[in-house]
Amino acid sequence: MKQVVQNYKSGELAVLDVPVPGCKPGGVLVRSAFSLISTGTELMKVSEAGMSMLGKARSRPDQVAKVMQSVATNGVPATYRKVMGKLDSYTPLGYSLCGVVEQVGAGIDDVKVGDLVACAGNEHALHAELNWVPKNLYVPVPDGLAPRHAAFGTVGSIALQGVRQGEPQLGEVALVIGLGLIGQLVVQLLTASGVRVVGADPDPVRCELAEHLGAAACGDPASAAVETAVAELTGGHGVDQVYLAAGGGSNQPVELAAKLSRDRGRVVDIGKCRLDLPWNAYYEKELDVRFSRSYGPGRYDPEYELEGRDYPIGYVRWTERRNLACFLDLVARGRVDVEPLISHVADFDDAVETYQRLKDGDLKAVAVLFQYPRQEGSAEEAAAPAVALPAVNVQRSPARAAKTPVRLAFVGAGNYATSMLLPHLAQRDGVELSTVVTTTALSAANAQRKFGFAEATTDLDAVLGDKSIDAVFVVTRHSSHAELTRKALLAGKTVFVEKPLTLTEDELAGVLAAVEESGNDRLQVGFNRRFAPLLREAKQRFGARTGPANLRYLVNAGRLQHGSWYLQQGTEGSRFAGEGGHFIDTASWLLDADPVSVYAVAPSGNEDLQVVLRYPDGSTATISYVTTGPAGLPKETLDLVADGKALRLDDFVRASVYGRKRWVSSRLPKARDKGQNAELAAFVKAVRTGGPMPVPLESLVATTAATLAVSAGLASGAPVTLERAR
Repeated sequence: MKQVVQNYKSGELAVLDVPVPGCKPGGVLVRSAFSLISTGTELMKVSEAGMSMLGKARSRPDQVAKVMQSVATNGVPATYRKVMGKLDSYTPLGYSLCGVVEQVGAGIDDVKVGDLVACAGNEHALHAELNWVPKNLYVPVPDGLAPRHAAFGTVGSIALQGVRQGEPQLGEVALVIGLGLIGQLVVQLLTASGVRVVGADPDPVRCELAEHLGAAACGDPASAAVETAVAELTGGHGVDQVYLAAGGGSNQPVELAAKLSRDRGRVVDIGKCRLDLPWNAYYEKELDVRFSRSYGPGRYDPEYELEGRDYPIGYVRWTERRNLACFLDLVARGRVDVEPLISHVADFDDAVETYQRLKDGDLKAVAVLFQYPRQEGSAEEAAAPAVALPAVNVQRSPARAAKTPVRLAFVGAGNYATSMLLPHLAQRDGVELSTVVTTTALSAANAQRKFGFAEATTDLDAVLGDKSIDAVFVVTRHSSHAELTRKALLAGKTVFVEKPLTLTEDELAGVLAAVEESGNDRLQVGFNRRFAPLLREAKQRFGARTGPANLRYLVNAGRLQHGSWYLQQGTEGSRFAGEGGHFIDTASWLLDADPVSVYAVAPSGNEDLQVVLRYPDGSTATISYVTTGPAGLPKETLDLVADGKALRLDDFVRASVYGRKRWVSSRLPKARDKGQNAELAAFVKAVRTGGPMPVPLESLVATTAATLAVSAGLASGAPVTLERAR
């Protein structure tokens, strides 16, 4: 098997072929699915290995003391040989993973072969294809929890034990200093406990992420922002708890903790930072300084960790194993969200390159996962469904000659067509509204009267057979979109279909089969937000990016009125299936890519959703689709953060970009421009000139497949891969 190792003397990193560990009694042999790189602890170790001998000594004074004791006892030559022998050996890396039980040792009866487990320990949950893990250092993964998320179990336990040491109570205010991986988890755990959180970190991207995950306010500890936020939230008294989750040699975190704590507040050390306590500051406030020992009680106790002797729950409620299980339960129930923390997923074979990129700063990350090759029939393979992303194969028909006027037909004349589309088309030069088709004669007559259609009919075939009609708008109920689009494409028409394009994978395949059969790929789906002038200007001002981005999109969809046909999920699909493509398309357009995986959860048991999209460059987009929000909350707000820049859109009324210079748009009139007019202008131009469609067909297919993957993800409880046809 393969394992990541490091030579502490030379700093060399390697992926070695090593023997498979034996499956001893009292534990299980686990095949890794995902393992997590601790971008704090592990990178510190990797960096130390690259130092000179003097640098190593300065960074580890505790080890120097042991060496001096050995010199006094054994003499210089023997000590030198011992130290050099230890340094010039390969040591393992890693301590947090999720994998599949491959073999069960004697005395184990709580898991079986094929079960998914989360594992902990810097000697047992290593970056290796196989690990032997003793009983108290693994727990079964809850049903529906994705393996990539379960791999956070160990670092989650570290954060959870730190929070337990702080003894938070409802209504308190806490300060988290250091918003790396542990700090981000502490923020979420405190928020879930009813504590308001202020974060401090010099990295604005990490501050933005922490606010997205629940912090009330975050800022650079060197600025006045953190102190101001603490004063406002506590009435000037100071925070109840401070969590030191920072690393490095600066004493600033300890000094800031004393400054912003209330009288008799609690200071909990979780990270590895300098701890020169300013005596007067801590004495005068009588601060309670506490240390958090890694994953919890049991850590460093060989009888607990290696021999499997548990502590009685009546005496020790939260052991490291119980902390591990508790954290996974919180993630499974949606109380903690680890997906936005994943900056990059690397193949295990690329481990050395990944560490080097992290060390050099080329890869800026909060959390990085190694993904291991899947074994056929394994549990993680079964837990990771896929939605096919069909290939677009078309022998395109010759370009059409430019013509004016463009003659349009509408199939359907409901509320959206008559309020958001036809008013823009009726007054557009070079457009002739030829025919409107509806299922009832009166609705067709009303549309003809209001918008000046030349004809009104209930006969769809007559429209599709009319060679003088250039384009057909499909604006009917969702269940009919795919079939009407397919017929119109086969009839040679350019098609504008309102979202969604299809409600099933089979329907999507049918539409693409019509494209391939007819050679007609002239298709547009009504994803109008990418055409909104305000958002387009904001994207232009944001400019190009080089690193991965975090995008957050809050959609306050509101409740539907009783009797709305949107509620007919049996025939018309879920509400998100109907309109979710809008938001996925907007995110993909902003990130200039199509998603490669989709993860969806519905924590509240209603139509509220959290949808996380991952993109090829490591970018993520989180769409919070809520139907239970207050009526006064703006319907759509969006934040995009990358490369030290941020873009914010406030409900298509105002936009802003933060970078070296700040740009804020003027406030638009109350009528929000969500891009319908610009979208129709682009569509009509494409029809008139015969030029390319405004949105590539491949993008429309990818967005549709991603929308369909949401339902698949909700059913499986696991991320859904969007697999392109080969």
